[in-house]
Amino acid sequence: MVRNTRGQVSEARSRLLATATRIFYAEGLHSVGIDRIVAEAQVTRATLYRHFPGKEDLVVAYLQGVHEMEREGFGKVLVGGLSAADKLRAIAGSIADGIRSARFRGCAFLNAVAEYPDPTHPVHQAVLAHREWFLNIVTDLLAQVGDTPPELAGRHFVMLRDGAMVSGCLADPAGVCDTFLQGVDGILQHRIDSASK
Repeated sequence: MVRNTRGQVSEARSRLLATATRIFYAEGLHSVGIDRIVAEAQVTRATLYRHFPGKEDLVVAYLQGVHEMEREGFGKVLVGGLSAADKLRAIAGSIADGIRSARFRGCAFLNAVAEYPDPTHPVHQAVLAHREWFLNIVTDLLAQVGDTPPELAGRHFVMLRDGAMVSGCLADPAGVCDTFLQGVDGILQHRIDSASK
């Protein structure tokens, strides 16, 4: 990563990533060429390649940036004084808010993996790393709700989220979000009920 003399990430790199993030999310990865990103970021090709050896490196950096945004957002929930169940509800609420937003175009990670299906490809690997992180957060919180093993419930939560992300592009987002949030409440209630038996 190229930094300036004060150790900060260069403005050109930031512009490249911001431009790529906006266009990649709105239009897809393969359909957007390097020439367009260079033009809209107002940098030279040489500048792009100084920061990112190839387009796929830019795609991975884009996904890492989306991951960092989610990590920071969820981090605020995780450090709060809420119960584990309420933290999960807050995470689900944040996901629902994203689905309801006017610029929603699905999950950046699910969209990316559809374009890079080879599990050994660095883009695919970035998607898998993000999903493992998300599954671990959810599963760790679910372990604090109820006393049965949380792994199945964690996978269930992630599948509900995936379905909501896809359905949010195909159907009324309000109905999709209501269904998703009720599903999350169902997972939590099942764990709470099983602990009281």
